[in-house]
Amino acid sequence: MMAERTGVVRDEQTGELILPATQRPDGTWRKPRRVKDGYIPQEEVPVYETKGTQWAKGKPDYPIGLNPNDIEKLRIAKNKDTGKVPENVLSKAAKKNAKRKEKRKQTQNISSTSSIENSKQRDAPIRTENLEAPSSDVITKDVISKKIKSLKKKLRQIEDLEEKIKSGILKNPEKEQLEKLERKKEILDEIEDLELELDD
Repeated sequence: MMAERTGVVRDEQTGELILPATQRPDGTWRKPRRVKDGYIPQEEVPVYETKGTQWAKGKPDYPIGLNPNDIEKLRIAKNKDTGKVPENVLSKAAKKNAKRKEKRKQTQNISSTSSIENSKQRDAPIRTENLEAPSSDVITKDVISKKIKSLKKKLRQIEDLEEKIKSGILKNPEKEQLEKLERKKEILDEIEDLELELDD
């Protein structure tokens, strides 16, 4: 057998291309397989790129027409680990802006440390003695009023259903709709009881 390309070999006896046996991650072995002429192993297949990606890769990093010396200076500045651009590359305005940024950072650091100290002083333990939890009466009244609201909604739906049946819009009501109509009196009684309970 002689090697054709990475991973693929040609059998000297038969002349066929063969992909030799390979070991799986779990330790078992794959059998050697015959492949057609022109076979390209998966690792060697070029990654597909859209036209947009190709265009973006071919796009220059710097504006067209920029002096080559300036491009070289900017590349050097970009490659520096510190991230600071050397003074000789920057224009006068850029130098001023850099100084302003430095001053801003310093003032922010000073103000942040002072605000932390102030917040520590303000964050004294809060006394919860005077804070009262809402009474159970308020909670139950709230629950009752919500229940009344939902029952009234059901009642409106039943009345709408009755209107549709009377007007002839709904000729053949379903079993569930008829059951809903039968519950009308029960809902009215429940609303009445809850309203009395709310008044007490």
